[in-house]
Amino acid sequence: MDKSTENVINLLEYWLSQQLEFDSWQWLNQKRQQITKGVSKKILFLTFSSVSRYIGKTDLKLLPNDWQAIEKVRFGWFPGHWSLDQTARTLLILSFAHESPQDYFYTLEQIFNTADMEELVALYQALPLVPYPQQYRLRAAEGLRSNMVAVFNAVALHNPYPAEYFDDLAWNQMVLKALFVESPLRLINGLERRVNPQLLQMLIDYAHERLAAQRSVSPELIHLVKKFGNSTMMADLEQNFSTVSH
Repeated sequence: MDKSTENVINLLEYWLSQQLEFDSWQWLNQKRQQITKGVSKKILFLTFSSVSRYIGKTDLKLLPNDWQAIEKVRFGWFPGHWSLDQTARTLLILSFAHESPQDYFYTLEQIFNTADMEELVALYQALPLVPYPQQYRLRAAEGLRSNMVAVFNAVALHNPYPAEYFDDLAWNQMVLKALFVESPLRLINGLERRVNPQLLQMLIDYAHERLAAQRSVSPELIHLVKKFGNSTMMADLEQNFSTVSH
């Protein structure tokens, strides 16, 4: 286990030990110790699926000191919207004792393949924290194709993973779908850093479609084009607004 993963585990463990009821923490800690020792993958699978029943879905509470610690252990990580069960599930998968990157990937894929919506949200939120994160690019892209908005948002919003690991094609499709499902662009980590000419053109084309259908255009879309687009793009966008208004 590398130092960064160990630091995240220590932080998750501290939060849960402070915020869970005694019996819930005892249950979780006992199971985690077994998972850490690599007793059986079955224990990981069963414990992961049982978390909500034992832990509950209360919001994780973070204080200013916690945010200082977060910034130190993982740049871009934002667990401000996490619940205790999501935090516990993340602790479990990070604690899994594995023999190789392939073993870890295969085990996590098994969990993904059998997860319900709430479990998928926890898994996708945890992607920037897991060991060997580069292995999960295709898995993250699959989360973006989900018809469950909560799952899409778990990948796209408050998550540094896409900005760090997606190519421009996957990134651009994610931003466009965020507009389509009305997820706020301002919550996409690294959005302005990853703006590219192809994305700007896709946004303009999308705005054309919306305007032609006499539908509103997101102010966030307009802001991006105005801030990063060239004069031709701006003229194109303004011309279409003018055409629709007349």
